[in-house]
Amino acid sequence: MPRRREIEKRQPIPDPKYGDDLVAKFVNVLMRDGKKSTAQMIFYRALERMQDQTGEEPLGLFRKA
Repeated sequence: MPRRREIEKRQPIPDPKYGDDLVAKFVNVLMRDGKKSTAQMIFYRALERMQDQTGEEPLGLFRKA
């Protein structure tokens, strides 16, 4: 707890593929041992499978879930 000034809350950099903050936050939570690219690959593959199985937009399904 600082005495001098209020610390600004950091915003995560939006996801490079979808440009969405929620996706970036989820990938950061999914990440282990600092391996962000691996976490992104896992997440993108999951979205691709969702689109193949349902035929709907995967990002909308992710937000709904």
